[in-house]
Amino acid sequence: MKNIDLDKIENAVKQILEAIGEDPTREGLIDTPKRVAKMYSEVFAGLREDHKAHLTKIFGEDHEELVIVKDITFFSMCEHHLVPFFGKAHVAYIPKDGRVTGLSKLARTVETIARRPQLQERITSTVADTIMEVVEPYGVLVVVEAEHMCMSMRGVNKPGSKTVTSAVRGIFAKDNIVRSEALSLIRN
Repeated sequence: MKNIDLDKIENAVKQILEAIGEDPTREGLIDTPKRVAKMYSEVFAGLREDHKAHLTKIFGEDHEELVIVKDITFFSMCEHHLVPFFGKAHVAYIPKDGRVTGLSKLARTVETIARRPQLQERITSTVADTIMEVVEPYGVLVVVEAEHMCMSMRGVNKPGSKTVTSAVRGIFAKDNIVRSEALSLIRN
């Protein structure tokens, strides 16, 4: 995977500061390009990680009932405006043939996928598809709710508004009772 070019980011930030009419040599801005470059290496770390790798550790357990990890906090950057959006992901799956994964692995998968220039819809679908592919459960349900700064601080200017997306796979797509049970537990 490609390494991040910190020098290139620093130069671009200097140009942005100049383009908006600021002086990048002003005391408060002297180190800003370096700080932004370092921040970008952190917030876009998912570009240099394999999101599937977290789920490859599978445990054999006699459990084929609902597993839910709720309130997985995340942040990402809107690929349209390069401003943050942040919120919570809720991941539910039903293990098949006793194939379970570590609970923290689900959270790490969400984090890795989110740490890229993203769309909320893509995060939701990618998490669900990845779990289906790697863990091979009966089904997956992912719900993501987030506040987008591109809606809160610009454009429509509606702070506090939330976007909710969901992805249902396998048994959750076919069985309304199973889907309703999972959604009920996520809401509580």
